[in-house]
Parts: sequence; C-alpha cells; structure tokens
Amino acid sequence: MVPPGARRWAYVRIMAGTILGGGLGFYVMHRIETSYKAKMEERLRRYEAHLLAKEKEAQELQDEGRREDQAQLLPDS
Repeated sequence: MVPPGARRWAYVRIMAGTILGGGLGFYVMHRIETSYKAKMEERLRRYEAHLLAKEKEAQELQDEGRREDQAQLLPDS
C-alpha cells in the first residue's frame, strides 16, 4: 500500500511538470515564431528591392527604345 503523502507528492510533481513544460514550450515556440517573422520580413524587403530594380531596368529599356524610335523618325540634318 502506498502512503497517502506519496500519492499527493506524485500529483504535485505531475502538475508542476505540466505547468513548467507548458511554459517552456510556449517560450520556445514564441522564440521560433519571432525568429521566423524576422527572417520573412528581411526576405520580403530583399524581394521588393529586387522587383523595384527589375521595374527600373524595364523602364530604362522602354525609354531607350522610345529614344531610338524618335531618332529614326527625325530627319538627319
């Protein structure tokens, strides 16, 4: 037969372990989530910068094409 104090101590250990384990799990998941968000924000900034550079390059090519078209339309004097 198990003494009454041992059973109570077992319940206390189970509850304390559950609470501490939950707190530790929450902390770890919070750190992972904030790290992931920071990485994704940086990745988004780089992607937006890349898109802006491509857009600027396309605009420059389009402007260059217009200048060539105008140069062909103007008579040589």
